[in-house]
Amino acid sequence: MILSGMTTERTVHILWDTSRIWGLMAWRALKTLGYACRLSKGLEIADGILLGKPADSPPAAMLLVPGGSAALKARALGRRGMQAIRAFVAGGGGYLGICGGAGLGLKSRDAGTSLGLCPWSREGYPERLQHLISGHLRAVTVKGELSLPVWWPGRFSPQEGSDVEILATCLHPDADFWLADLPLSTIPPHVIEMWRTVYGADLSARFLENRPLMISGSFGKGRYVLSYPHLETPDSPQANSWLRELLDELSGGAAPRALAITPRNASEKDASHDALPTVPSWNLDGVPCAWPDVELAEPLVRAMRLTRALFDTGALHHLCVRRTPWLWGWRSGYPGAPLNYLHTALCTAVSLEPSTRALALWRDTRADFSRMADTFASGAEDFLLTYRLSEALGPTAPHVIDRKDLQERSMAIFGRHMTGGGLLEELLDRTEQLILLSQDKPFHC
Repeated sequence: MILSGMTTERTVHILWDTSRIWGLMAWRALKTLGYACRLSKGLEIADGILLGKPADSPPAAMLLVPGGSAALKARALGRRGMQAIRAFVAGGGGYLGICGGAGLGLKSRDAGTSLGLCPWSREGYPERLQHLISGHLRAVTVKGELSLPVWWPGRFSPQEGSDVEILATCLHPDADFWLADLPLSTIPPHVIEMWRTVYGADLSARFLENRPLMISGSFGKGRYVLSYPHLETPDSPQANSWLRELLDELSGGAAPRALAITPRNASEKDASHDALPTVPSWNLDGVPCAWPDVELAEPLVRAMRLTRALFDTGALHHLCVRRTPWLWGWRSGYPGAPLNYLHTALCTAVSLEPSTRALALWRDTRADFSRMADTFASGAEDFLLTYRLSEALGPTAPHVIDRKDLQERSMAIFGRHMTGGGLLEELLDRTEQLILLSQDKPFHC
């Protein structure tokens, strides 16, 4: 698919810091639905970009904060950035927080870690496994019963007497629902019940029933919507249609609409203006290189292929599985989340025509990036295969592989799922900087 450049009119701003795959997914969704949007850093928000500062920046139509760690987003914004968002919404702006962005909009004990747009707070899960939920849920909503996608969400802690509207409430899991790396639909109900009775492990997902998934309210003159469902998920028609309505409402109709972008290989029906407004499937196989100088882009392309090869290696050894065209699922212990982050960023950077500023940065850092990518790929492959060996030897020779050493190697290479770190984060940060500098250029992904 080819996505066009930016407009100088009022735009939907997307907080870029620490959003990883979720920021890319939100940006792609808005582009394909035809909205003018801009990736904005926390420091820019702190300096007033939502209110049209500097003078050549048009005021924001609304702010969308994608998934990712709410704590890391708060750190990137700083107190000035957090206050700038509150002032923007209080003055009449719209705020759409998705997953981590929803958590950021809630109230917390530490005012420096949340925006406090909503008087509700975040409620933890009694068991770690309950947080590891993903896939589609059936939900009763203000629009009727819908199938909505969630990707490892938090959950709301309702507060009585608060003026908060519940827009969606969970009914039960849909067909593609997973708990950790277990596809729930493949486990017979009587087995789930036996596990609960004998072992005390409840995989029924009853803990989700009748829980609020999506809420809305007012803050000053503005409005917020906080959604644990990822309405921007590719190829999720009901969620995507609702996303478009919310974007129109929260921007007050101020966000300009261009013709929606037609995806690669889309059928005539899919491309029709009468079709349901859907974010097309995000196929990361065979991503074309949009760089005019293919040789210059070679280290970036190689890094993309090496990262994909790590998933292929994991699949051969039953550590991961291709879950969707844009997301790999993984077994517990496999660093699937950060690898997904890096892979989608590399695919996007390869398919995005570089700007003059991005080219200048790349020429300065290309050689270092190339060495770093090769070191990462080699170290990651060694770790993954050693991890697989450790699993194989575990029942008979558990002390052959030092688990503590393996964990330390994982941290050095992949960092942590939510807080980042490691060599992977260095590659990811550099790749995301190229994307940020070229966000007004066309891309094919």
